[in-house]
Amino acid sequence: MDYREFKKIYGASAQDISLEVYRNNRDTIKIKKEKTAVNNLEKIFSAVFSISFKKGFQAMSMRDLSHKTGMSLGALYAYFKGKKALLQIIQTQGWAIIKKDLEQVSETHEGPRNRLRAVIKAHVFLSELFRPWFYFTFMEARNIEAAKSMEDHTQNILAGILKDGESQGIFRPGNHELTACMIKAMQQEWYLKRWKYKKLKVSVDQFADHLVDLVESFCLV
Repeated sequence: MDYREFKKIYGASAQDISLEVYRNNRDTIKIKKEKTAVNNLEKIFSAVFSISFKKGFQAMSMRDLSHKTGMSLGALYAYFKGKKALLQIIQTQGWAIIKKDLEQVSETHEGPRNRLRAVIKAHVFLSELFRPWFYFTFMEARNIEAAKSMEDHTQNILAGILKDGESQGIFRPGNHELTACMIKAMQQEWYLKRWKYKKLKVSVDQFADHLVDLVESFCLV
């Protein structure tokens, strides 16, 4: 599967994500008109990512967010109680995107080799689709346990596939947990150092295919 095909199946717009956030947090969001709430959530998330990219989430003030979104402080508090609650919403949503899609990809492919290829590519493609969410989650991982759990979950999927492949004689024996950690680090290269691959004129499909080739050259018997 290439990126275009993946996007048709798993693609979601910023508004789709904001709609899901709204429906998952109806009890705490005070705005009852769905369209208004979704549009404002999209605006809030975009502003958070933009400000955080420049100065970091911890340095961002609510006044910074108010200025960037054009919403009053009172209007912002209708969506979340404060920065901690906002961070939790973003991290929870980012986690949900990755967890649901990676598990679906893993479950719909048979055989350790096919599953490994699919999961490696899926993570890269997801980070292309939702780059602001991935970048923000990585940068704030040191500040929240949910982000660390998300990374552990991804690595556990990879390690499980490698162990299964070893038992079937497809992958060679080794420290599969460490290999999974290294794969995860290489996947993160795509969204953390985009400038490098843009300079090399490497597409997301080329990156994903090359990464699969590298991993298979190391893991296959």
